[in-house]
Amino acid sequence: MPKQRILALDVFRGITIFAMILVNNPGSWSHVYAPLLHAKWHGCTPTDLIFPFFLFIVGVAIELSLGGQLKKGTPKGFLLRKSLIRALKLIGLGLLLTAIPYFDLAHLRFPGVLQRIGLVYFISTVMYLYWSPKALVFSSGILLIGYWLCMTFIPVPGIGPANLEPGTNLAAWIDQQVLTGHMWSQTKTWDPEGLFSTLPAIVTCLLGVACGKILTGNSSHKARLTKWGIAGVTLVFGGLAWSLFFPLNKALWTSSFVLYTAGWAFLGLAACYWILDVKGWKKWSLPFVIYGMNAITVFFLSGVIAKLFGLIKVNWEGTRVSLKLFLQEALFNGWLAPKDASLCGAILMMIILFIPAYFMWKRNIIIKV
Repeated sequence: MPKQRILALDVFRGITIFAMILVNNPGSWSHVYAPLLHAKWHGCTPTDLIFPFFLFIVGVAIELSLGGQLKKGTPKGFLLRKSLIRALKLIGLGLLLTAIPYFDLAHLRFPGVLQRIGLVYFISTVMYLYWSPKALVFSSGILLIGYWLCMTFIPVPGIGPANLEPGTNLAAWIDQQVLTGHMWSQTKTWDPEGLFSTLPAIVTCLLGVACGKILTGNSSHKARLTKWGIAGVTLVFGGLAWSLFFPLNKALWTSSFVLYTAGWAFLGLAACYWILDVKGWKKWSLPFVIYGMNAITVFFLSGVIAKLFGLIKVNWEGTRVSLKLFLQEALFNGWLAPKDASLCGAILMMIILFIPAYFMWKRNIIIKV
C-alpha cells in the first residue's frame, strides 16, 4: 500500500470482515435472521455480498500496491515472486484452517475461502503485471461470457442437458472429477469454492482493479465518486438483466452474480469514501479500521476459535456441553427470543476477536500474509 493509506478502503475491508464473522458464527444455526443467511440456491442476500466484496477489495489493493511499485521501477519478476509466495501462504492457511483439529488429510477439503482468495489473487496479479488494461477488459468479458455459455449449453456427462441445479451442473461435475473426497462435507458432490466457479471469481477481483485505477487515475473527489457511481449502477442493473437467463447464484458464482455484487462493491466503497475521505466523518470508523488492517489474521482466528469453542467441554447443569453452547445458554438463551439470542452469540464472537485485533492495531502490528 502507498504510505498514505486510503481510509475508506481499510474501513470497507473492516466492515466486510466484521460481516463475515457475524454470519459465520451465529449462536444457533437453527435461529438466524434471513438477511444473515446465504440464499438457498438462486438469489442474493446481503450475506452473499460479503465474499465477493473481499475479492473486489483484493483487486483494489493490487492496483494501489503493485501499480505504485511498478511506477518506481520494481521489476515485474520480483513482484510476481512476492505474489506467488503470498498466494501460497493464503492457500496454506486455508488448508490448515480446514485441517484443524483432526488433520484428516485423507478427506481434507481442498477448496475454501482462503484458498480461493489465494488463487484469484495470484492469477489476477499475473494478468495485471503482463496484460494491458484493454486486454484485462477483453479477458474479463471472455471469462464471463465463456462461463455462461459452458454452464448453460454444454451437456453434463452422465447427467444430461446443461442445468444449474445443485450437484448436477457442469461445475459440480468438474469438481467431482478432480476433487472427489475432498469437497465440502455438507454436500460431497459439489463445492461452493470449486475449481470451475473460480474462473468468474477472477473477474470480481479484476473489477476491483478497475475500481483502484479510478482511484489512482483521478485526483479529485468528484471524478472518483462520479465514475464509481456510474460503474456501480451500471453493473448492478447489468447483473440484474443477465440474471433473467443466468440467475444470481453465489455457489456457482454466475456471471450475473459477478456484475451485480461488483456493482454494490463500487457503491459501497464510494459511500465509505464520501463519508470518510470527503466529509471527514471518521469517529465511527475506528473499530472497522482495527478489523480491516489485519483482516486475514482476524478471519483465520475466527475459524480457529469457533472450532475450539466447539471442542472444549464444560459442565452445565450436570451435562458435558461445548463451551459455545455453555456461553450461549448462560448468557443469552432463555431470556431473549431465539433469533435475538443467536445474533448475540455472533456478536460475542466479534467482541472476542476484537481483543487480538485491537492489540495488534495498538502496537501497529500488521501481519502481511
